[in-house]
Amino acid sequence: MAQTLLMPKATAVWLVDNTALSFDQIAQFCKLHPLEVKAIADGEAAQGIKGLDPIATGQLSRDEIGRAEKDVNYKLKISEPKVRVPDSKRRGPRYTPVSKRQDRPNAILWLVRNHPELKDAQISRLVGTTKSTIEQIRERTHWNSANLAPMDPVTLGLCSQIDLDLEVEKASKGRPLPTAAELGATLQSASETENLGFGYEREEEKEIDANAVFAKLQSLKSDRKNDDEDDQY
Repeated sequence: MAQTLLMPKATAVWLVDNTALSFDQIAQFCKLHPLEVKAIADGEAAQGIKGLDPIATGQLSRDEIGRAEKDVNYKLKISEPKVRVPDSKRRGPRYTPVSKRQDRPNAILWLVRNHPELKDAQISRLVGTTKSTIEQIRERTHWNSANLAPMDPVTLGLCSQIDLDLEVEKASKGRPLPTAAELGATLQSASETENLGFGYEREEEKEIDANAVFAKLQSLKSDRKNDDEDDQY
């Protein structure tokens, strides 16, 4: 893998101030344009940037700089790193500690019941199992099916909540929305509810008898007059 120069502008500032290299040499080494290097030398660019010593960072040697200063056509070469960082390995199946492997069937049963949208490959990545084991638990042909109890794999420490949420989100993408029958909807249609009664019968309005109303008022007045006379005595 080709080495990349750290902080090229800061390195160019240091080379301009501390070496006799040409603008073209510095530009080639720092992957900059020669005019940009000239602007740095004139103080028109990279103002406020502190120079970075490439010798101190191990990306350039003094002998390399000396050879370039003697030959204008010489191109600087970045030094090989003293420490090799190994390339990251491709992520393989999740490793499950021996002490927790007996909990995997319970975790698989929990995932199958609570997240049926997950594919076998996703379950395998989460708990570190095989597709054959998942199929046996789905079909209840596992040798220990009678004793299995669904248990959250996060609680068991077989995977993290973030990993589980990511797999569920991936499985849910592109999945059709659930139908009313799947949701267990119990709403009735409008045609079934438009003729429903209110649960009580409406009382028929009675005709008002004017004579009865006036007679009632006269009786109330006479009763009140008698009460006033009794109060006087």
